[in-house]
Parts: sequence; C-alpha cells; structure tokens
Amino acid sequence: MNVEHLRRARDLIDREYARPLDVPALARAALMSPSHFARQFRVAFGETPYQYLMTRRIERAQALLRRGDLSVTEVCVAVGATSLGSFSARFTELVGEPPSAYRARDHSRLAAVPACFAKRLTRPTRAVSEKRRAPARA
Repeated sequence: MNVEHLRRARDLIDREYARPLDVPALARAALMSPSHFARQFRVAFGETPYQYLMTRRIERAQALLRRGDLSVTEVCVAVGATSLGSFSARFTELVGEPPSAYRARDHSRLAAVPACFAKRLTRPTRAVSEKRRAPARA
C-alpha cells in the first residue's frame, strides 16, 4: 500500500471538500483504480472516502453554523452538499442533533478556545451515530 498516494487523495478532500468529488477522481489523484483505492483508503484511514468527505463537510458546516450568520440552507450549499435533506440527516447522524438546533444553541463557550482545539472538541464522530442506532435496554 502506498500511503503517500492515499494521503494525496485525502489532502484533496481536505482542500476541495465543497467541490463535487467522487471515488474515480480521488483514485486518479492517488494513482490507483477506483476499487483498489476505496479498499486501501478504508484500511489506511478507518473510513471510506465518502465517509471521510462527509465528515469534512459536516465539520466545516459546524463552524459555519456556530457563526450564526448563515441559514442552514446556505451552509448546506457552502460545504458542497447537493440535498438539504441528505445533509440534515447526515449532520444529525454525526453530531447528534439537527443543524437548525445546533445553529440555535449557544456556542459562546468555544469563543475563547483556539480554533485547533475547537475543531477537535467539535469533530463529528461515528460514535454518535452508533449510539443512536443501538436499541434501548429496559
């Protein structure tokens, strides 16, 4: 596995998250076939290229929503999501609350936190979505 080539594709996602990106385009950046790239990306980074892309988009959306000057629809478009419904569902799955509720919440406690730490504190994780899917025990 050539991790350097995979990093090139991951860096492309990090830079161009708002653009339409698909596995074939990312695979070209990594100099691999699409199916080999998708498998190797998951092995190297623990999630599929699509999951990684959506996590980046949701991360950026959280930052824009915390500012409070954009509507949820404007944020959806700004991060490259093409469907407000899909964006909202994915946001809710990863963050644990809908984007409108996240936007309305008081985020002043993060104002004094350096951006690098705020990003880590607010990073969407799969754990939220796994907790939500787990059946309740009586």
